[in-house]
Amino acid sequence: MTSPQDNTAPAAVAPAGNPTRKKALTAVAAAVAVIGVAYGAYYALVLNHYESTDNAYVQGNVVQLTPQVGGTVLAINADDTDFVKAGQPLVRLDQADAQVALDQAEAQLAQTVREVRTLFANNSTLKAQIALREADLARAQADLVRAQDDVSRRAPLVASGAVGKEEFNHANAQLAASKSAVAAAQSASLAAREQLTSNQALTDNTSVEEHPNVQRAAARVREAYLALRRADLLSPVDGYIAKRSVQVGQRVQAGAPLMSVIALNQLWVDANFKESQLRNLRIGQPVTLQADVYGKKVEYRGKIEGLGAGTGSAFSLLPAQNATGNWIKVVQRVPVRVALDPKELAEHPLRVGLSMDAKVDVSNTDGKMLADVQRSSAIAQTTVFDLVNQSADGEVRKIIASNLGHALKADTKVARRSEVAAPAAAAASGETVASSAVAAAVKLTPVKQ
Repeated sequence: MTSPQDNTAPAAVAPAGNPTRKKALTAVAAAVAVIGVAYGAYYALVLNHYESTDNAYVQGNVVQLTPQVGGTVLAINADDTDFVKAGQPLVRLDQADAQVALDQAEAQLAQTVREVRTLFANNSTLKAQIALREADLARAQADLVRAQDDVSRRAPLVASGAVGKEEFNHANAQLAASKSAVAAAQSASLAAREQLTSNQALTDNTSVEEHPNVQRAAARVREAYLALRRADLLSPVDGYIAKRSVQVGQRVQAGAPLMSVIALNQLWVDANFKESQLRNLRIGQPVTLQADVYGKKVEYRGKIEGLGAGTGSAFSLLPAQNATGNWIKVVQRVPVRVALDPKELAEHPLRVGLSMDAKVDVSNTDGKMLADVQRSSAIAQTTVFDLVNQSADGEVRKIIASNLGHALKADTKVARRSEVAAPAAAAASGETVASSAVAAAVKLTPVKQ
């Protein structure tokens, strides 16, 4: 018969260890250690050379379409999501008032050209008048010499009674009249010369086209012409319409935003990195980007174009005031601009505001953290409005040319007639050959045009 001690003795003996379990735990611990070492090596050799963020967004140029002149909207030629080309008319304003202003400016320019032509023509006319006044002066001087001779011959004969007193008095009266005639001729000649000098002051060193009065009237024509052409609002760039707010019949003022044009071929990414990640970021480093709209199947290859000059909070509408009240440190972020490859952008178009994941390869830190070279060309430009300015200049030249007519030929004929008239008048008055030569020496030049 077995005692109670014999029944409980085997249960008190400790169970032997499980070798299989120990081996499994050892294997797991070894695997974890190997994985840890491998991850540490991978981080040190690979992950440590990259900085990444998912706080990145697509940005682009949003070109606002604003009128340069006010007016009533008559037509809208594009709507949201439409593609437009540079130079395409998008909005047309009422042109009635601008057309009236242009007509008035053109009429004023035409009148000014004709008035300036008259100034140049007056130079020739005044020169002819001077020649005639010189001829009159020479004739009066000749009459004065004859009157003086008559008085000189009669004076000795009065005492002897050979010449009557009445005849002698008549000779003296003729002498006085001749002196008055010479004085009057001299005054007329001087007045003609002063008038010519005054007129030449308005025309010297210029031409009809370059005269200040013509240039002022031409500037008014250009202003009115540009106001008329600006009633058609053109797209400055190729792109897509967004944010259209204008309506037909609406009265708009200059500078009011009507719609926007977004050039989707000129996009970039603003990646907002933490301040602790900026240590190794440099301009020119390669960047790999993924867009949420395409997923991981599509990757964009870009490069850092520049680092922001401040954090986002520093440039916010209401900057943080950390010097007052309780303060809690918040990690700041700095925008980093990443340029995209135009070919990849054309294959997989993006939209402004889309989310992106950015990963920067920082293994090469030879680049600069801040740009120190100024741009050699414009970042954006348009030639759409150049043609409008050229058209305004062409309109001005057309008006001036149409009102010049045959001014040069006509004024040249007047000059030639004046050159011939001066010697003829001198010969008719008995002027000496020397005086005639002096009068004829006043040459009349044609109008400079």
